Amino acid sequence: MTKKIKNTETSDNQIEFSNEKLFVDLSQLIEQSRQQVAMQANSTLTILFWQVGKRINDDVLQNQRAEYGKQILPTLSAKLENLYGRNFTEKNIRRMVRFSEQFPDIEIVVPLSRQLSWSHFIELFSLKSNNAKQFYAELAIKETLGVRELRKQITNKAFERTEIANLQSSQSEKFPINTFKDPYLLDFLGLQNDYLEKDIETAVLHELEKFILELGKGFAFVERQKRMIIDGDDFYLDLLFFHRLLKRLVAIELKLGKFQAKHKGQMELYLKWLDKNEKQEEEMPIGLILCAESSKEQVELLEMHKDGIMVAEYWTELPPKKELERKLHLALIEAKERFERKKLL
Repeated sequence: MTKKIKNTETSDNQIEFSNEKLFVDLSQLIEQSRQQVAMQANSTLTILFWQVGKRINDDVLQNQRAEYGKQILPTLSAKLENLYGRNFTEKNIRRMVRFSEQFPDIEIVVPLSRQLSWSHFIELFSLKSNNAKQFYAELAIKETLGVRELRKQITNKAFERTEIANLQSSQSEKFPINTFKDPYLLDFLGLQNDYLEKDIETAVLHELEKFILELGKGFAFVERQKRMIIDGDDFYLDLLFFHRLLKRLVAIELKLGKFQAKHKGQMELYLKWLDKNEKQEEEMPIGLILCAESSKEQVELLEMHKDGIMVAEYWTELPPKKELERKLHLALIEAKERFERKKLL
């Protein structure tokens, strides 16, 4: 009698497990379908907005009918909004016109619309260069950035900083393009003016996830204050990461002040130790030195890139927009001049 009850209980458990698995599987199918429907609806709507902007631009604004356009857009948008809703306000209609002007090739719009929302495109409208638009569009897709995160990347001038870093990277095969940025924005640390180097390290550890996101996709944290014993003495590397895409160890040193020539020797020592004791197979270590000031002429003379070492600045707070643009503009000019001098040599 007891045995029969046990079998019944086992059978009930199996049915319950089977039902639960079926429920989970069906839920996943439904969620995937809902996502696909949402993506398709978003893509269709974005393409529609492009077509509306293109038609208005072709029929009204570009055919030497600018004054007529100024008069007709408010009337046209009012009628469309009344019939089809708030998507067709005058403000949004004007955005659609800008959309068709800034993205004139529908062959480019269609694939982007499958992965970016209309709100993403609106954030791209303020960018002046096509290269910047392409950079941020690809960044948003690659990193699956929401609109708020994309806006933050644009505000923090990720494109300009990456462009500066790429000029340094392009001198060496050891630093693939778009791996690093310059400068790094460590404003999230919330440090006071009298902070110590240990405070930075502690804050970086506490804010590790954000720091990795600032570094870029593919970085995985390995160790903080990596201990290395050389000739019986202890040496400590501030941060050690592994880049999954590059399959390389990335050693990071944080320095409070200006870059000094001795920092190169220290990083070379760390990289050689990692190469001998830590790397696996072809994981060639590379180094990143973060300084408050990068001392660009010293970096150039020391030819850091040849030894797999890159120097970048970090800022503990973001300067005002105009000052940020000025600094990045000057840094970009200096980087290009250094690169051109290298080519002449």
